[in-house]
Amino acid sequence: MTQQNNNNTNAHMIATKKVTWQAENCLSCKWFSPSDPLNADILSNGKCVHPTLLKYDLVVSGRDWCNLFAEISQEQIDQLQEKAMNQKQ
Repeated sequence: MTQQNNNNTNAHMIATKKVTWQAENCLSCKWFSPSDPLNADILSNGKCVHPTLLKYDLVVSGRDWCNLFAEISQEQIDQLQEKAMNQKQ
């Protein structure tokens, strides 16, 4: 393998790693409490409400990521949105 091919392979592997974590970002985590649950997207800000991280009062975006990720269920999403709708009324 030539040096150039090796560099291209390494660059491809690094790019792949950057894409991989996007599937488990804060927006799809049950510990993410978006500031606007009705219109949340990966650019939205919110609080991380993981029990061990609450003391830090972290504000994160939907595109952030950490090793405490736990996937949010559709039921949890529905509850967050329903609560937000009730507060809006």
